[in-house]
Amino acid sequence: MTVKSLLELPGMTAENVKELESIGITSVSELTEAVNDEAKVKEIVKTLSGVGPKAVSGWKAALEGSEEVAASVVEAVPAAEKPYVVKAKPELTDEEAEALAKRAIVSGKRPAFKRQEWFRYSKLGEKWRKPKGIHSKMKRGLKRRPPMVDIGYRGPKAARNLHPSGFEEVLVYNVDGLEGIDPKKQAVRIGGTVGTKKRIAIEDRADELGIRVLNRMV
Repeated sequence: MTVKSLLELPGMTAENVKELESIGITSVSELTEAVNDEAKVKEIVKTLSGVGPKAVSGWKAALEGSEEVAASVVEAVPAAEKPYVVKAKPELTDEEAEALAKRAIVSGKRPAFKRQEWFRYSKLGEKWRKPKGIHSKMKRGLKRRPPMVDIGYRGPKAARNLHPSGFEEVLVYNVDGLEGIDPKKQAVRIGGTVGTKKRIAIEDRADELGIRVLNRMV
């Protein structure tokens, strides 16, 4: 497919063309360069109304003449060209660092706790449920029965509720949720219901504040 004007792109509207002009993109060649630049793609998604990463991916495919690329998400800049950025690390006390190491060992030895008779009835599933009933062999702790959840399997208290990286997780849904976050101790996780444009805004603001995002989009 040979694209001669911006309006020939799938999903492109006259309003989108005006919005592209506001960020300095006025021709097909300029848009071709922009869709191959990760920073520019973010700017396009922020500026254009009704346009997300999938739409930009479709434009990229149309501009390159590849249907295979259209089905994929926007590709990042190759690792050889993109400088490696070390992820932020938490400031941990010796006690917390030791507790995290111990927790990793304990977690590796912890058995998989499965619901009573999970193997007999598929409708029960494998998710843990405490066995009940006066005749339950598993509840009575008889031999050759699956292990039950017990306080003895728990990890060290100092590492409790910490992310494996050592950060304390804070759930955020908007940019305002980043205020008051301590980047030395806390990291954020963006809520699953947050849309693409708002996720990009949260990630950009977190980068400015030096806050680590545990579930980055890119």
